[in-house]
Amino acid sequence: MGKLGGLVRKHRQSPSLLRTASKPSASSSTNRRKPDASSSSIIIPHCQENGDDDDQTSSEEKKQTHIFSSDKLSHAQKVYDSMLPRCRNPRDTSLHNTLLADFCRLSTFGTSLQLLNHMKLKSGFVPNRTTFHILLSQSAQTGELPRVREALDLMTTHGIPPDNASCDVAVRGLCAVDDSEDAIQVFKDFSSCKSPSSASSSPDAFTYNFLIRHLCKARAVSSAYRFIEEMHELNVKPDLVTYTILIDTVCKSKNLREAMRLLDVLGESGFKPDCYLYNTIMKAYCIVDKGFEVVSVYKKMKEQGIEPDLVTYNTLIFGLSKAGRVDQARKYLGIMIDEGHSPDTITYTTLMNGMCRKGDPMGALGLLEEMEKEGCIPNSCTYNTLLQGLSKGKHLDTGFKLYEIMKSDSIKLESSAYATLIRSLCRAEQIADAYGVFDYALSSKSLSEVAAYTALESSLKALKKMKS
Repeated sequence: MGKLGGLVRKHRQSPSLLRTASKPSASSSTNRRKPDASSSSIIIPHCQENGDDDDQTSSEEKKQTHIFSSDKLSHAQKVYDSMLPRCRNPRDTSLHNTLLADFCRLSTFGTSLQLLNHMKLKSGFVPNRTTFHILLSQSAQTGELPRVREALDLMTTHGIPPDNASCDVAVRGLCAVDDSEDAIQVFKDFSSCKSPSSASSSPDAFTYNFLIRHLCKARAVSSAYRFIEEMHELNVKPDLVTYTILIDTVCKSKNLREAMRLLDVLGESGFKPDCYLYNTIMKAYCIVDKGFEVVSVYKKMKEQGIEPDLVTYNTLIFGLSKAGRVDQARKYLGIMIDEGHSPDTITYTTLMNGMCRKGDPMGALGLLEEMEKEGCIPNSCTYNTLLQGLSKGKHLDTGFKLYEIMKSDSIKLESSAYATLIRSLCRAEQIADAYGVFDYALSSKSLSEVAAYTALESSLKALKKMKS
């Protein structure tokens, strides 16, 4: 009770404590790159009649502007012809590329090509690589390989040999319509120099890993393995990002044996696994309720000279707490502090949850005071975790006082904590208090009326049955 009294005093001195809590940011280890083909939101260059400044039209308005409203070639030609005299530079390549991209969103590949020829004839503008990438992207999204090859041949005809960016545009376009087979074929064509040969025509790692990621999402991981083997013959090999994608995929499918095998293959291939990879595997062990295995992964990580980060320790503490090894989890809390990592709200809340599940809610409450002394801000999840643990055990009075603190700061109740508190209050025949909690759950919009009433009704029925 003394500890809770200290908590109450500190909490009242800092009423805005929870409202300043911040969420940890998520990070990604995979590289991303956008092709230079047009997107569906088109920014139309400003064609002016009176020489007004471009900034008179806001960028937001430009993004929402579309020039063409029909897929008819005659309509597009008419609109283009009416715009041309008003443009300060009728041969402006950027303008023509934007117009072509806008028409491509409505038209067929053949019609878009006809409009391009019309624009060339009318203005004399010279298409560049971006122009043909716009057409290439459209051809790829038809899901027809002959169309893609036609667009690539068109580039060669105009003296612009397809390069690795062209391969990327084609592959992404085909994958967008789930045409994996043709995307693989295009990649192979570029890799085997069946496309026009130049130093820059071979696909790069960005496109390779994009295709691997797509195969892992759209098909079984075996299709990605098969593609990797086929590309080995063309001397295209996986890199660290590739292995990261594969390990992430098999971890999501809970195939941890395969994840560990890939980790070994990665090392044999001359790559050093990073912290993200180990964290991914550790999380997967937690998901399949093998949290005790995270220690062995952690030790292997340390043996390879890879320094754990905050996510590593949070995952480690979560896995051990979930497995009931709270003492071991507390030990690693001390280790992470000794190694210079500051525990965050997730760290403490995870450990509190483990302690409550182990039957030590008062110990968890003590950890809350320790947490606040370290300057770590508890959040709604922290308080709900403690509330549920205290209410479930033999500490209902303490739990109810904690609930009153939460209510005074307008902290919402989570459904599990609410149900546990209501059930315990009904068992203790504190019916008025139970109805008070019910009213607060509704007024704070913590739960829907149906969910809140269902929990209260079932607890009251249980009490009636217990008395009969």
